[in-house]
Amino acid sequence: MPKAPLILYIAAPRGFCAGVDRAIRIVELALERWGAPVYVRHEIVHNRFVVDGLRAKGAVFVEDLADCPDDRPVVFSAHGVPRAVPAEAARRQMLAVDATCPLVTKVHMEAARHHENGLQLVMIGHAGHPETEGTMGQLPPGEVLLVETPEDVARLTVRDPERLAFVTQTTLSVDDTAAVVAALQARFPAILGPHKEDICYATTNRQAAVKAIAPKIDALLVIGAPNSSNSQRLVEVGRAAGCGYAQLVQRAADIDWRALEGVAAVGLTAGASAPEELVEEVIDAFAARYDVTREVVETAVERVEFKVPRILREPA
Repeated sequence: MPKAPLILYIAAPRGFCAGVDRAIRIVELALERWGAPVYVRHEIVHNRFVVDGLRAKGAVFVEDLADCPDDRPVVFSAHGVPRAVPAEAARRQMLAVDATCPLVTKVHMEAARHHENGLQLVMIGHAGHPETEGTMGQLPPGEVLLVETPEDVARLTVRDPERLAFVTQTTLSVDDTAAVVAALQARFPAILGPHKEDICYATTNRQAAVKAIAPKIDALLVIGAPNSSNSQRLVEVGRAAGCGYAQLVQRAADIDWRALEGVAAVGLTAGASAPEELVEEVIDAFAARYDVTREVVETAVERVEFKVPRILREPA
């Protein structure tokens, strides 16, 4: 039987951001320079395909610095770590390489500056996410209050409503975060915000691309990991933009083809830690079942690039 026609709207930008690309290169360069094993505290980025590929090359992923030997390099993940972690690595005289995304480091510096100025900090973020824990861990306990929703803002108990500042996780929904910021500013008019939005360019761009394709499609697939905040937000953004079906998949094998029966147009994007190889895998899976017409919807061009740490740029 002839294949049913299907238009595949492919969002651009999608996939790897500069911070993810830099973090992966850091682990690869560390393995080239010092050989295996190289220890990595937490998944370097939230993608099983990427992590498994690095593990095959000799990376060892652990959740606690205590699981790392003193005599092997350790890399801190792109999400950032509390200040206590590099301090402990230094105490143990470990060779530590920081792969924290520079845009997350910017938020850490903002938090430290506000604390030095005597302000209590409010962080908009998701409880338990490593980036949130890393940012909150830059300051002493109690100095950072975490909120996720406008309702959380209403329940906040602060030390001094005139001495507050806020920062955000870099991978949040732009629209949801705007609502929380509005609630903070309404309740605490004196609260200080970042000079430039903390939500990173890649998160913003990928969400904008999903909004652009949403009116054209019957269903949206987001390639990404369940523990990837920016990928989960893309699913939410798609649903909020009117996609009747929006689903997160890690690989082509995860696609629920029955849920896509009868659709004529499907949108496809990928979270910032999902490699393009997985996008092509999903496109091939559609091409095997449908007469596919590809249409790329580009809403921005990204030229951001971050250098790896100096220790990996200098001659061995």
